[in-house]
Amino acid sequence: MIAALVVFAYLAVVLYVGIFAFRSSTKSEDFFVANRSLGTAVFLLSLFGSNMTSFAILGSSGLAFRQGIGVYGLMASISGLVIPLSIFIIGTRIWAIGKKFGHMTQVQIFRDRWECGHIGTVIFALQALMLVPYIIIGVMGGGETLAGVSGGKVPYEIGGAVVALVVMSYVFFGGMRGTAFVNTLQTVMFLVFGTIAFVVIANGMGGFDKIVAELNATMTSSATTQPTTQPGAVLTRHRISEGYFFSYMFIPLSSIMFPHIAIFCLTAKRMASFRKTVIFYPLCIMAIWLPAVYLGAVSVSQPNVVAQMAVESADFKAFKEKSPAQAQLVEDVASGTIASDDPRAKALVDPNKPLRRQVLSVIGSNTDGVMLTLLSKFSPAFLAGLLGAAIMACVMASDSQILALSTMWSQDVFRFYEGDRRFGEKAQIWSARIFVVILSVIAYVIAIAVHQYASIFELAIQYAFSGFASMAPIMLACLFWKRSTKWGALAATLWVAACLVAAALIQANTPDPKGPPGSFYGLEWSKIGDYTLLYREAVRVSFTEYRFLLVFPMFVGSALCMIVFSLLTKPPSRATIERYFPAK
Repeated sequence: MIAALVVFAYLAVVLYVGIFAFRSSTKSEDFFVANRSLGTAVFLLSLFGSNMTSFAILGSSGLAFRQGIGVYGLMASISGLVIPLSIFIIGTRIWAIGKKFGHMTQVQIFRDRWECGHIGTVIFALQALMLVPYIIIGVMGGGETLAGVSGGKVPYEIGGAVVALVVMSYVFFGGMRGTAFVNTLQTVMFLVFGTIAFVVIANGMGGFDKIVAELNATMTSSATTQPTTQPGAVLTRHRISEGYFFSYMFIPLSSIMFPHIAIFCLTAKRMASFRKTVIFYPLCIMAIWLPAVYLGAVSVSQPNVVAQMAVESADFKAFKEKSPAQAQLVEDVASGTIASDDPRAKALVDPNKPLRRQVLSVIGSNTDGVMLTLLSKFSPAFLAGLLGAAIMACVMASDSQILALSTMWSQDVFRFYEGDRRFGEKAQIWSARIFVVILSVIAYVIAIAVHQYASIFELAIQYAFSGFASMAPIMLACLFWKRSTKWGALAATLWVAACLVAAALIQANTPDPKGPPGSFYGLEWSKIGDYTLLYREAVRVSFTEYRFLLVFPMFVGSALCMIVFSLLTKPPSRATIERYFPAK
């Protein structure tokens, strides 16, 4: 319980920092974009911190537990290139336009650039819906963290509620300034204590050489190149298909399209802040992703970790009823009654033993808590609390998403429909605060409902990341293509929305087959003649036999819609185009 108390103390500090910022947030521009006055260091750390959520620490380590070190190549490597470039090319343009015309959100830019009103509301609605899953994974990560560091004494539901309440409170009072200060503190804390966690846990496992040798012994000899999310299917460079890997190149494009990242770009005091951010951002990504993926990948070779993960799984009760003797062995290894170097314990990580496959099947995709299990097994209580607080610092980055949605509500709905003129500027800020409360409650309720059914990594990739990446053509057209029109933007937005709804319906109404699904409401939707178009996999719907993620057809379709419908419709007035593209 000592570790949990340390985490609670950290939450109290975070709450104080957010409320302290309340003293200076009296005007709408200060509350929403911190008067566009963030210095280089705070801008870099808060921007990076807002992008490194529970997806980066818990989600990546959880997927690495299931699929190995190849997870780093899927996301972190390409993100280190694409995200800084998108911030430099697109983020600087957003900053310049926002500073020139006083915009605080992407939708305000779209409305002004394309002379559209209600179409902007449609874009707002889709962005809001896609951002909710990202907020949910923050609450899920907070619940997992408090449950893990307390040894289960703080239930997941209580932990999620505490995190949602703390985040809601300092966003409610501090606005952008409070969120930026907290994100800066959290990023520094995680970079420092995350490094300590990496060293302590690795030493607790026996050192690098021993860990790699044990991991190598647990790898299967299967030569298949098809990607899979099944437990124990380790992905190496030989086993990641080209289509699967290629699809992940589109995912980092979501970063600059996330409303909270775009809004953070508006807070910089000067253009020079972006240059240093581009330089240091890849290093920050490596500092967080490499330890998380590495520890997640090697943990599958640790019998006590695998056993603890199985015992905490929702399916363990059924496994215990079916195989009581084997379940007792798992419980004894988890509790330490049987040591990890005991031959009986080694059966849990031996790929030639059926028990390993059974136990990994019990764990399934519910592996988001593996980092917390490592803390409890390989670090002393007080240090586990500090390291748990560092993990909490990362998973609590949902604050910026909640603030972004409240800003969008205030600016794109309340202000656009003249609420500020009728009720005043204070009412505008309070409408955003009320929206923060409502959104936090909704995120908490959904996080409780989907726990044990959805992994943090897949939930983010399937909906939030894929959706926002597919809207990148809209932002690119707005900022760099004079001929683009509001109708092209609307067509692209509706295409993305239709794809997300279709993917959700397909997953909800079809089983989890190993091959292509047969029909959907009686329609042979998965095939065109003899050509298989869609595959229903365990946690996603993939595109064609190359197993592209849906982000690939979504992005291509969005770009085509933007181009075709823009060319077929009338562009904005010359005056508007000249405002955004002045003659040199």
